[in-house]
Amino acid sequence: MSEKKVVPKYVPFVVGGSAGMLATCFVHPMDVVKNRMQVSGMGTKVKEYKTSFHAGSAILKNEGVTALYSGLSAGLLRQATYTTARLGVFNGLTEMVSKDGAPPSFGMKVLIGLCAGAVGAFVGTPADLTLIRMTTDGRLPPAERRNYSNAISALFRIAREEGILSLWKGAVPTMGRAMVVNAVQLSTYQQAKQQLLTTGYFEENIKLHFCASMISGLATTIASMPLDIAKTRIQNMKVVEGKPQFTGTIDVLTKVIRHEGVFALWKGFTPYYARLGPHTVLTFIFMEQLNQLYKKFA
Repeated sequence: MSEKKVVPKYVPFVVGGSAGMLATCFVHPMDVVKNRMQVSGMGTKVKEYKTSFHAGSAILKNEGVTALYSGLSAGLLRQATYTTARLGVFNGLTEMVSKDGAPPSFGMKVLIGLCAGAVGAFVGTPADLTLIRMTTDGRLPPAERRNYSNAISALFRIAREEGILSLWKGAVPTMGRAMVVNAVQLSTYQQAKQQLLTTGYFEENIKLHFCASMISGLATTIASMPLDIAKTRIQNMKVVEGKPQFTGTIDVLTKVIRHEGVFALWKGFTPYYARLGPHTVLTFIFMEQLNQLYKKFA
């Protein structure tokens, strides 16, 4: 009987980050649209976007098709940090707590997802900050734009102009969102796979991965959008006369509900799901395929 191959501890991190970066190449335009919609209504002179179609059309008309890929370098850097950490931690911890090949309970998966989200978000907040700013810069009047040339340049400018700790601006809501996202996304994906396999209609292949990730993506979108809006607005806010627009997550959510209505907490739902759904699907499919390739050729 052949000895079971031991997978090096770095493999889940490399596979997870690579999968996230590949998925981002496909869905980045929806991230741009989603971020633009979420910051509309923050008091700028730019007309508020009412629908994702309105936002996408305005971006294409006013800035050109390349604007849909503005901030792509930041998106890739975010995946290289955030997704590498979160999927690596989740897969590593899942393997650690699995006994004799039996998967952990759903509650344990949720707990592992919370831990993975917190670690990933802390590591990825600087890249996430640059992503928000670069994808929303085009909506500002020319005189107010930051005009970052790329993600690395943005990181250095933020550190130089605002202080190095500013790279973690919005870290608390980012970590809160990430904990919700990962607790829901990763646990529901694994649970959906298990449940679908028990029906007898599925086996371990792309069809299973696709269906499980679609279920995961929808659940994650509904659960995480309010925190995503809070994160986006905090990271994009400016300090006027020493006073920030928002003091924290609760302040953002309260002001959004008071001035824009409770359903504004899901503003940009269509582009958010159009981004998160396919990104979830592609990330998990790429991750599963990369894992299979590693097991085959390593």
